[in-house]
Amino acid sequence: MSTSASAGGTQAVARAAQLLKLVARTADGVRVSELAAAASLTRPTVHRLLTALRREGLVDRDEETGLWVPGPELYLMGTAAAARYDVADLARDIVRSLAAVTEESAFFSVRQGDETVCLVREDGSFPIRSFVLSEGVRFPLGVASAGLAILAFLPPAEVDAYLARHPELPERWGAAHGERRLRNRLAETQEHGYALNPGLIVEGSYGLGAAVFTRAGHPQWALSLTGVQFRFTPERTRKLGRILLSHAHQLTARIAASGRGAWR
Repeated sequence: MSTSASAGGTQAVARAAQLLKLVARTADGVRVSELAAAASLTRPTVHRLLTALRREGLVDRDEETGLWVPGPELYLMGTAAAARYDVADLARDIVRSLAAVTEESAFFSVRQGDETVCLVREDGSFPIRSFVLSEGVRFPLGVASAGLAILAFLPPAEVDAYLARHPELPERWGAAHGERRLRNRLAETQEHGYALNPGLIVEGSYGLGAAVFTRAGHPQWALSLTGVQFRFTPERTRKLGRILLSHAHQLTARIAASGRGAWR
């Protein structure tokens, strides 16, 4: 196989995978035009790839609405993968405990590529809540506190590569996400053990995040808390950070003992 043919095949696989991810994120289906815009591809290219994926059962098309939805093979693949990788059930009672002890909203998120995805949310008893994060919501690494905690404990070369891939972060998420300021927050996270997001996504909504590690010591998940600014005084933030780290250590140990979540 020629180098150019190999490169073309790799590009086609990457494009198909991108479309699968986009389709899988939508509960009610998505139009070809929306997929083309999100993937920066032409509509004919998107339609050709979707047709190929449909033949394999990975996506399907609702004939009444014309919307593209996940196919049955994705469900079967997800079921098979869940037995090895899904640790949300191991985290639920720990997230519940975190919310009860802190009275804040607590979350469990997983890293998927260059993003984090929230898997579990548990609201605390404090009546004023932040709704920045909920189950299924995604953020780029380094934006929400969960992704900041994960990014901070990746190998330096991975951090450098991630930042090189995403020069758009400050334009999309604000100047505080420029490389210099983001690296400063990564250093602070490494120093304290937990990440702080001081209202950088929504003004007045604070977040704390702590990484949860695989048996090999790789940050693959995170526990996090969100709440309103006046609840995050310096003294209380330090207290919440200690509680958060304790729960993260507990979950890391539980995952290791279970033999699940078998990332590297």
